[in-house]
Amino acid sequence: MMSDSRFRCFLVTKTPQGDVQRSILDQNIDELPTGEVLIRVTHSSLNYKDALAATGHPGVVRNLPHVPGIDAAGTVVASDSGSWRVGDAVLVTGYGLGSDVWGGWSEYIRVPADWLVRMPTGFTAVDAMTLGTAGFTASQCISSLQQHAITPDSGEIVVTGASGGVGSLAVSILAKLGYQVAAVTGKPTAHQSLRQWGATRILDRETLNDKSDKPLLPAKWSGAIDTVGGNMLSTLLRSTTHRGCVTACGLVGGVNLDMTVYPFLLRGITLDGIDSAACPMSSRLEIWEKLANLWKPDHLEHLRSIVRLEEVNNPIDEILAGQISGRIVVEIGR
Repeated sequence: MMSDSRFRCFLVTKTPQGDVQRSILDQNIDELPTGEVLIRVTHSSLNYKDALAATGHPGVVRNLPHVPGIDAAGTVVASDSGSWRVGDAVLVTGYGLGSDVWGGWSEYIRVPADWLVRMPTGFTAVDAMTLGTAGFTASQCISSLQQHAITPDSGEIVVTGASGGVGSLAVSILAKLGYQVAAVTGKPTAHQSLRQWGATRILDRETLNDKSDKPLLPAKWSGAIDTVGGNMLSTLLRSTTHRGCVTACGLVGGVNLDMTVYPFLLRGITLDGIDSAACPMSSRLEIWEKLANLWKPDHLEHLRSIVRLEEVNNPIDEILAGQISGRIVVEIGR
């Protein structure tokens, strides 16, 4: 049990003048949301959604003050649930963590018992948070490709936003599973890392930004993982081969999809939307089992940087500016 009712967290507040401020403050445990399980958090991660939450973005955060962090890993310190005991190592990703309720950038979180995933054997909290929601999302995309019979023999897979969190992990996992991966990025500085992570070739993002009104483009890819959205997603769909599959999990490039239905009707293309936050627990457990074993990327340490909670402000600004490659793990403990 806790010996102190105070805990440290990264708190986003708004002044009476309407200015959003972010700081590390001590709070009382009673200010945490209701839930059956109290967790001492050791590590979290930085995702684009967390950076938006740190700015008080109304599309992510409903109320201020707020604590970002859609991922958390740590140990149960109190439980009203028969499913969890004090000392259990756990992780939480998605649901309402870091958006609807205070998130993982905090020494303690309190969550419903059915949000928890038991930490896989031999898996460290740092590894779990290197993957986090990004790895979980990338894995759902890859599962979708496999469910649509896209195998390593089917042809090349293209990954957009390949230097980002989801993209870098998608490249790494696909490469480990034997796929040929074309990584799309606008960052020349990321090319060496992408090759190290397993990309077989690298494309500039402008090559996948066809602004013509052609309903179909030359077929190139057997499948795609798109983290961008907008016109890049339209370009991918118009240039995927017959019976191919494109998974969509991002919108930084836009929320509109301006195209015809020809790729779906003439080539039988599948567009599969990926929702990580509300993924059913049965599928969630299956994916984490894969990530901890056969799908665990090689050399995870090359995919991550670790920062302390006190150091997270600069990475927040960098990820919003599109300057982050790989994953940022946030060390929560004092």
